[in-house]
Amino acid sequence: MRTPVQIVKDDKTVRFTHYLRGELWYETVGGFAFPVPIADIGEATFLAEDKALLFLRYIRIHHAMLTAARESVEEAV
Repeated sequence: MRTPVQIVKDDKTVRFTHYLRGELWYETVGGFAFPVPIADIGEATFLAEDKALLFLRYIRIHHAMLTAARESVEEAV
């Protein structure tokens, strides 16, 4: 799996895909999907398409969660 920095560097842009249960879901050009909690938005404007670098925080959080889940499944097997 690519690191968050590699994802941002390679994919360059993200696009909004859907809203679900208090989260805006975005996807990079390369296919990495991640949520942005509405609670974090405040007064900010979130566009339908934007630079991936601006979403690095959310990409890192979701990447870490996926990595931890993958490791716990591998340990269980």
